[in-house]
Amino acid sequence: MNKLLQSVFPRLGESQNTVIREVMVLMIAVLSPTAGRAQPSPSPAPSRRLTIADAAATALQNHPRIRAAALKEQAAEAVRTEVRAPLLPRLSASLTGVQADDGTSVASGNLTTSSLDTRLAAGAYLTQLLTDFGRTSSLVRSASLRIRARQDDIEATRADVILNVRQAYFRALLSQSVLKVAQDTLGSRQVTFRQVNALFQSQMKSSVDLSFAEVNVSQAELDLETAGNDLSASMTQLSAAMGLQDDTPYELADEAMPPALSPDLEPIVREAFENRPDLASARHEYEAQLSFARSEHRLKLPTVNALGAGGVVPVRDERLHSDYGAIGFNVDIPLYNGGLFSARQAEADLRAQTAAEEVRALEIRIRADVKVAWLAAQTASRRMGVSAKLVDQARRSARLVETRYSLGLGSIVELIQAQLSQTSAEIENTNAKYEYESARSALDYAAGNLK
Repeated sequence: MNKLLQSVFPRLGESQNTVIREVMVLMIAVLSPTAGRAQPSPSPAPSRRLTIADAAATALQNHPRIRAAALKEQAAEAVRTEVRAPLLPRLSASLTGVQADDGTSVASGNLTTSSLDTRLAAGAYLTQLLTDFGRTSSLVRSASLRIRARQDDIEATRADVILNVRQAYFRALLSQSVLKVAQDTLGSRQVTFRQVNALFQSQMKSSVDLSFAEVNVSQAELDLETAGNDLSASMTQLSAAMGLQDDTPYELADEAMPPALSPDLEPIVREAFENRPDLASARHEYEAQLSFARSEHRLKLPTVNALGAGGVVPVRDERLHSDYGAIGFNVDIPLYNGGLFSARQAEADLRAQTAAEEVRALEIRIRADVKVAWLAAQTASRRMGVSAKLVDQARRSARLVETRYSLGLGSIVELIQAQLSQTSAEIENTNAKYEYESARSALDYAAGNLK
């Protein structure tokens, strides 16, 4: 042993015996049964394994935002039924009974008089729209386009929910990984503390080193507690993103890295213009406004209705027939209404122009969103490579400093700083990985590929 140490550290000189004693004490500390034992994790034991596909499927089934969007689509279908109703026949029945002064008529409040007679009658009245020159048809088309817009809104809501689930899932994975790093860090620092304590008991290290080691362990315990709380909060956010109200802990499965990022931005932008459901919804809203404006421009055209009536009169004036029936038509020609129709036409035209500008604004925003998400994914990808190198360098540096400290060539401050740098590098590497996966999810969302 002496010859080996002399060959490795020829400059130790008279401190050689001290070094040998320190190495022997450290070997005893490392080989002790409790050397690598860390405190139990404060986090709850996971109860169910969850993949990101399972989380997305659960959200699509349970999230109230998706159900709300579906209800809006059903309401739009009801509106279409409402505006289509004038195209169908309207049939009504009536039963009338009157006790009147025979031979009299209504004389006040009307240009014409209506005779009054005692009667009891039952009959039906039929009205059928023959033509309003396409106004109602344009309203039906407008309502149908709004249904398609609400269907696009459902797809947009689904994509938004999936994005929120994926980002919450990656945050939870990050918290889960940080908790593991904190557990490993606490175990490593407890080993260091036992080593320093053994050296202190052998009067080879001062109480200052022991105090620093104790503070280092306490800081690791605090970091572990914080990591456990962050993991619990992340699990709660994940449950909320899935549309659940419970706080069930999950064992999250790590996901495979996405394929390499495309170096060309324009194909992604074109893909977004084709696939984004919110853009499709805005375009359908614009087309619906155009169709509505066409219907408003037809307000000044006549409306032609066919009319029919028939029934029986069991109680009547004896001079009248016991039944009646008639058919006819009515042409309603609007002449003047104080500028109401002109104002409605102007309003509809302006709303159509507004919808067109909103489509254009959304296209501009989508292009910007795609570019920002693409740049963020590129930056995150580069950070992964840099952080991986940083972890390797921090681990090698920590091993070197630990060796120097064990041989009495370094200080406890250098050792603690090296351990902190290693922990920070490992956390940064973990953060870079999940930040990249989250950025790729944001890019898929911006391109309209989350469905």
